[in-house]
Amino acid sequence: MAQANANRPVSGHEKIETSNFLMIVLTLVTILFGGLVEIVPLFFQTSTTQPVAGLLPYTPLQLAGRDVYLREGCYNCHSQMIRPFRSETLRYGDASKAGEFVYDHPFQWGSKRTGPDLHRVGGKYSDQWHRIHLNNPRDVVPESNMPSYAWLDKAPANAGIGANMAALRKVGVPYTDDEIAKAADGVKDKTELDAVIAYLQVLGTAGKGPAAAAATVK
Repeated sequence: MAQANANRPVSGHEKIETSNFLMIVLTLVTILFGGLVEIVPLFFQTSTTQPVAGLLPYTPLQLAGRDVYLREGCYNCHSQMIRPFRSETLRYGDASKAGEFVYDHPFQWGSKRTGPDLHRVGGKYSDQWHRIHLNNPRDVVPESNMPSYAWLDKAPANAGIGANMAALRKVGVPYTDDEIAKAADGVKDKTELDAVIAYLQVLGTAGKGPAAAAATVK
């Protein structure tokens, strides 16, 4: 019986299962094909490649604040992506849309929430609230475990932000030559704290009207 099994022809499927090389190669091919089918179409969908109505590129001050946000690792504790679940939308606001992130390089969706999601925080609190909160979070949220960022009010905003804007233009953000040339004026006499507040105040405001988009709440 054993001799008969040893002499029988090996089927195609069995040949794959008993060959480490074939199994690895075909698994990689399957993953590659599946990835292409899932990912490539996203580059051609309007909902993922075109900005939503009212979305504008970050101003120099907002962009400088975003850079500070990245530098300080705020994304480690705060996500910026509200999922389309009732529990999320009731707590944080409307579900996030891909078109709201087309000018973000890289986007700040995040995956961990030690602190709340920030995607709809723009206009929710006043500038003064953010100033107090960033200086010492426990002054406004007693149970907060967020660290203090008091030094941001002493550091000048990045006067060279124009170079960042020029780099972002190369990946599709529609900054003009004039906007880049005048970038330094947009952060003149501003601190990193001012910049972070400007960034936070614009998050999630696209399509909510000029007042929200300009973050005029003081």
